[in-house]
Amino acid sequence: MGALHAGHASLIRLARERADHVVVTVFVNPLQFGAGEDFERYPRTLDADVALASAAGADVVFAPQRSDIWPTPPRVTVDAGPLQHVYEGAVRPGHFNGVCTVVLALFHLLRPQVSVFGEKDAQQLAAIRAMVRDLAVPVEILGAPIVREPDGLAMSSRNRYLSSADRQAAAVLARGLRAGAAAGRLGREGVLEAAAAVIAAEPSVQTDYLDVVTADFEPARSGSARIIVAARVGGTRLLDNMAVELKGADDR
Repeated sequence: MGALHAGHASLIRLARERADHVVVTVFVNPLQFGAGEDFERYPRTLDADVALASAAGADVVFAPQRSDIWPTPPRVTVDAGPLQHVYEGAVRPGHFNGVCTVVLALFHLLRPQVSVFGEKDAQQLAAIRAMVRDLAVPVEILGAPIVREPDGLAMSSRNRYLSSADRQAAAVLARGLRAGAAAGRLGREGVLEAAAAVIAAEPSVQTDYLDVVTADFEPARSGSARIIVAARVGGTRLLDNMAVELKGADDR
């Protein structure tokens, strides 16, 4: 959606490794914002975005206006299925329907063979993979690893909303996830307890949810999983996640 940073640049570089031609789309999608969210104030920095995309290896930046994508409001949209009712879907009703609708429209317009999305928005990535699988969309979806600041904070366009104090406090999310990932041998509950204890030590961070899930965002009991967290830091809502190898009761 623009306001590109080094995390986005890593997606572009990965695409450059896999493709002869790389197109970056920049579109602040109104369908994925709910009432009272930050659509109007979402940062729009197209000139800087084009410069970053070019430096990272993009051939084209496709930055349409809303009327280019939907000359009239869309009457047919994508239903994101179960993912729209859990975690981010539960907190932001309709969000993943809006994400999948615009991504499918962009796929039809651009016809990519490969498309790269960041793992930071892990539930979004899961929703897009499910859409591509279930609707037989002929594109390979690649997930790109999270890029972090030196103190561990996951890079995000919304980080620029943070005050200096909130920015310092926000680093606790990554510390909590690292603590949880290190406790994988203790099983699901041990992971959650370890992560929650670290995050709770920062009183200015209010957790919306903290859980351990599979790639399909079902509750994970053992094996490869992800710890996911959403939290409010000041007036800014941040997401993060981290891989964990989870030991089940029969594995310990």
